Amino acid sequence: MTPRLSAVVVLAVLVVAAGLVALTRAPRRRPPAPRADQRAALASLPADAVARGRAFHRALRPPGYAARVLSLVVVLLLGLTPLAARIVALVGGHWAVRAVLGGLIVVFLAGLVTLPLAGWREVVMRRYGLSTRSWRGWLVDVLKGYAVGAVLGAVALLGFYAVARYTGQWWWVWAALGAAALTVLLSFVFPVLVEPVFNKFTPMADGPLRSALLDLAARDRVPVRDVLVADASRRTRAVNAYVSGLGPTRRIVVYDTLLDRAGAAEVVSVVAHELGHARDRDVVTGTVLGALGAAGAVIAVYLVGAWTALLGLSGADSVREPRSIGLLMALAAIAGLIAEPAQNALSRRIEARADAHALALTDDPATFEAMEARLATVNLADPDPPRWEHLLFASHPATVERMAAARAYARGQR
Repeated sequence: MTPRLSAVVVLAVLVVAAGLVALTRAPRRRPPAPRADQRAALASLPADAVARGRAFHRALRPPGYAARVLSLVVVLLLGLTPLAARIVALVGGHWAVRAVLGGLIVVFLAGLVTLPLAGWREVVMRRYGLSTRSWRGWLVDVLKGYAVGAVLGAVALLGFYAVARYTGQWWWVWAALGAAALTVLLSFVFPVLVEPVFNKFTPMADGPLRSALLDLAARDRVPVRDVLVADASRRTRAVNAYVSGLGPTRRIVVYDTLLDRAGAAEVVSVVAHELGHARDRDVVTGTVLGALGAAGAVIAVYLVGAWTALLGLSGADSVREPRSIGLLMALAAIAGLIAEPAQNALSRRIEARADAHALALTDDPATFEAMEARLATVNLADPDPPRWEHLLFASHPATVERMAAARAYARGQR
């Protein structure tokens, strides 16, 4: 079997495997959230809070959608014209220098054009009181993001082009394995190496709440290493909590803003939702799907390498040379745009399952509903967003859906 035919077969197997993982790991049905309960939940929220949340999201839409469109246009311009290839060629020198330095210049150029729109978004966040950062703090966070992206990007670019250069006609096998392995590795190291770059984490002080959270995890049979408090208040007034990491790196993380704004029972309810993700191994599922997707993307790139017309548009002679970075970015952007609605639909089902888990674990639907109302009010959520926008872009159920699920649970609907 030729390398190209083998790649087609392996890609088909990966697509089928990803589909099977998604079908077997995703919930088959969502918890009931009757429309009548959704309307009642919306009516129960303070009218001024609902109006403020909707106004906030109306103000966010122009910079948000403009950034999406501009980013896509720039990436396509870089990848489907010789522009990116010329930028990489100007770097000159050893192929590794062109791969890393030239590749990062192209990647960050695509990001820099949307920086003013990110600033516009920050202006809106400040106007509505959600952001607590100074402009200096905002800029520092942006630079930190670029630094982390540069490190990860350098590793990925150097690894991809080195493997493609030195492993012969079967290079796509080793590159696919490397991409999958890097995805898995990042799932383990992200909590301990990357998260501390953006937040300071301190162990939660001994007391009733810490004991309650550890007892909750033990009762749920989810081993956690520690309960940490993140200093989220230095950049936002939003409230949240999450369970981070895999295996020995797993820990419960609570925003300090949540501790300040919510009672202990509501904190327990939030953490119960996050434990649901750990209990159902949603992070593992996401990691497996990410690894399969990364491997499949490498193989797709290999197959696209035979499309001489497309290579001609990009100004690259081969996908194995650094001048192809723009084309790879364009292909990734198109694939992401196509896959996003399906990914979000899967995410909403998984989040709804975690809600159901929290309700069953705490058996306290009243607190769960109160917690969702608080999250919506403090985080300036639109509790009942436009349907088309929700279906395309939302990764979580709407607030009224989650509150309605709690009401259905209270009536005995499971």
